[in-house]
Amino acid sequence: MIQLKTKEEIELIRKSARLVGMTLAEVGRHVRPGITTAYLDHIGEQFIRDNGGVPLCKGYEGFPAALCISVNDVVVHGIPSENVFLNEGDIVSLDCVIGLNGYVGDSAYTFAVGEVSPEKQRLMKVTREALYLGLERCRQGNRVGDISHAVQMHCEKNGYSVVRELCGHGVGFKMHESPNVPNYGTPGTGPLLKEGMVIAVEPMVNAGSKNVKFSKEDGWTCRTKDGKPAAHFEHTVAIGPNGPDILSTFDYIEKAS
Repeated sequence: MIQLKTKEEIELIRKSARLVGMTLAEVGRHVRPGITTAYLDHIGEQFIRDNGGVPLCKGYEGFPAALCISVNDVVVHGIPSENVFLNEGDIVSLDCVIGLNGYVGDSAYTFAVGEVSPEKQRLMKVTREALYLGLERCRQGNRVGDISHAVQMHCEKNGYSVVRELCGHGVGFKMHESPNVPNYGTPGTGPLLKEGMVIAVEPMVNAGSKNVKFSKEDGWTCRTKDGKPAAHFEHTVAIGPNGPDILSTFDYIEKAS
């Protein structure tokens, strides 16, 4: 069941989502060659807790870390490790979910590690553009399929593919709520968007094939099947009376860069 939020609840979700943006910026300041993903996770968890938040990924269905940290061909759900070092030219997605005062914010950002290739720069650019095109469709009277179609069309016309097995979702009271928000679909289909809905829109975009594989060892890590890189950007957005109200922000990241 889709749960609509009141204006007061949306403001509390905004506070959680803003803390996510601050956390991503803080961790992003440490993204550089030679750093382990476990170190980045430690920085993130400490920052979240120091600011009164709870890292909701940690312990979620057994996930062992505060952040999902996904490097290059890892699409999402990368597990931070002391054995994974960032290298010049990598791209790394940081995905963070925070509970604050009982409300949930969710956002993700893909960072460049040092100087990255033009191909990876373009992949990140197109994925981010797809996110904002999807967000623009987050208006009452539209349907989830309108968001999905906008994301898919932008990625595919630029030669990329979108992941089918994973999707965006409702958020706010819990990490994952109804409805699912796929990154592919048909306009005019799916649940109706109503004022008070809060969703996470998150394009997961592959440079090559849409096909992915999940780690049999840890049950979490999702990689591109062809080994080509992937990018991931995500915002929490409310369906407002006058259009999309983006509750999370990349402003802290961009001010720090």
